[in-house]
Amino acid sequence: MISSLYAAQQGAGSKTIVLLHGFGGCHDVWGEVISPLSASARTLAYDLPGHGLSLDFPGAGPAKVAAKAIHADLSARALKRVHLVGHSMGGAVAVLMALADPEKVASLTLLAPGGFGPEINGALLRRFAAASESSEILACLAAMSGPRALPFDHAADTLSEMRRRPGQLEKLVEIAAAMTRDDRQGVIPRDLLDTLAMPVMVVWGTEDAVLPFTHADGLPARFHVHHVLEAGHMLIEEAPDLIARIIQRNMYRRARPVRPKLATTAD
Repeated sequence: MISSLYAAQQGAGSKTIVLLHGFGGCHDVWGEVISPLSASARTLAYDLPGHGLSLDFPGAGPAKVAAKAIHADLSARALKRVHLVGHSMGGAVAVLMALADPEKVASLTLLAPGGFGPEINGALLRRFAAASESSEILACLAAMSGPRALPFDHAADTLSEMRRRPGQLEKLVEIAAAMTRDDRQGVIPRDLLDTLAMPVMVVWGTEDAVLPFTHADGLPARFHVHHVLEAGHMLIEEAPDLIARIIQRNMYRRARPVRPKLATTAD
């Protein structure tokens, strides 16, 4: 097993739910989502490479590196199929994993995922990356949340503590700079998304100030899209009970076959 990749495990059961946080987060952000899930399933909440207890993972930063690392760790744990959940950057990582090994992914739940469109609020993410004190982090979380979100004091304290680890702040600044170059992000081609046959749920807040919810427009018809009214980008903290219910529902949906595209011929 890869020693420099960390995952917190809770619960037990025949199903395994893999939780991938967004940029600048850590496994602890899933606490309120995990509580109702771990009663009937095992949950694995990872620290993405370059974050938290996975800070020193070699080559950390790109989503492709994270996807390969987590896939290898799941294989080392002898897990053949898992239910993947990813938020923001973690959503992009989850999609890359599903594209690389679709047989391993029983369902895919994506919360405001990265890589679905070029627009990204680079200035806000770079500000978030450089924030070290709880008050600075709290201000960034508020800017990334919907108008009715309650203050995230506990989350801010958790992220502030994580950033006290030597090298963490510098790594986040480095990742943010690469991820938001020219205030654009890399995009996963729609024709690749169209090959995913497992149940896919995409959840987006209508007040997302980081990644516009219009990135969910024009997705394959078999994808389920759920817009959360007046919610922002921080769906895990803003609506944990709703997110847990959505994950559970998506786990029990049936896969839909991908219809082959009809070839066209010239007269």
